[in-house]
Amino acid sequence: MHIVYVLKSSIDNNFYIGCTSDVGGRIGYHNKGKVKSTKHRRPLVLVYREDYDSIYDAFKIERYYKTAKGKSELKKKLAPSSNG
Repeated sequence: MHIVYVLKSSIDNNFYIGCTSDVGGRIGYHNKGKVKSTKHRRPLVLVYREDYDSIYDAFKIERYYKTAKGKSELKKKLAPSSNG
């Protein structure tokens, strides 16, 4: 199982998108300050995840979510439902 995950920084409210097979361990790694790009943005909270059987598919969607079009789609998925 491969997981595309989105973390939200409690400091600047920005998102970090990543891919892993151990999301719990990876979030711990981020929150311990061991990831350069998120070190100064801690604490980080998991706000979204998608599970994939294929590592290829997981990395493909991770790269897509880092594009302008992908970020727009991801923000729609993260937006609170207007259905109440």
